Parts: sequence; structure tokens; C-alpha cells
Amino acid sequence: MPVTLHRVDHRDWSTDDQTALDLSRIYADAPAERLPAPADDFIRDHLEGGGLFCCACFNGRLVGAVAVNIDAEAWWLAYICIRQATRRRGVGSRLLALVGEAAAAERRMLRVASATLQMGDQLLLTRLGYRASPEGDYFELNPRSSQGGHQ
Repeated sequence: MPVTLHRVDHRDWSTDDQTALDLSRIYADAPAERLPAPADDFIRDHLEGGGLFCCACFNGRLVGAVAVNIDAEAWWLAYICIRQATRRRGVGSRLLALVGEAAAAERRMLRVASATLQMGDQLLLTRLGYRASPEGDYFELNPRSSQGGHQ
């Protein structure tokens, strides 16, 4: 699947009805226990709090997303979700690779808080080159120095 990266901030979400609908559909497919609030509340709260979503775009539609908060050192990722109809086709891995490229362009690390991860998530991140921090609080990837398409 030829997937491209699309960033969604509060302005995009509030002015583009299709973007808002696609993002809502992505997170509606997530198991409720995987999100901190109902899907639409989660999206609104994240964007109003200054976060953004990095989304996988295929054929003009958003099919996957990851919530991103940016600080001086890193992009903090959380709550990756892929639409049910496009799972198991490499969309999640491609999305994370594209996010890695975008973070590297801004000279930032990628980090994922360990508290938000289930075992399957940890295995995927490890396979993609992320490593647990010495304290174990988060997984980290330095996209500038990793292999596997993140350069």
C-alpha cells in the first residue's frame, strides 16, 4: 500500500470535515480500553491540548494515526491505531517509519511511554528498532542513527 504521512492539528481537524470524519473512524476502531476517553473526546482533548496526529494516508483517506506531543528533544507517540479494514498490511509499520523520517528532519528522537504499551506494542517497537530507556519509563528511537528505513 502506498501510504503517505499527513499531519493533523487542531485547525485541520476543525475546518476539514473529511479529516475529522476519517480521524474519528480510525479511533472508533480502537478497543475502548486502549483509549483514555471515548474516541471523539480523546481526539478533541489531544488536539485542544496542543498535540497533533500523524496519520497514514492512502487514496486520499486517513487509514491510521498516532497521537504526537512534541518537546525540545523528542516526539512522544501514543495511541497508534489503524482502521480495521487496513490492518495487517504494513500500514502501522509504514506510518511509524514516516513519523521517524519527519522527526529526524526536525532532529528529534521518538519516544513512547512504557505505561501506554501492551506486550504486543512493545514487541512491535522492539522489532522496529526502539529500545527501552535505562529507567524503563519509555521506549526510544533515534531516527538519525537507526536502520530499517528510518534514515
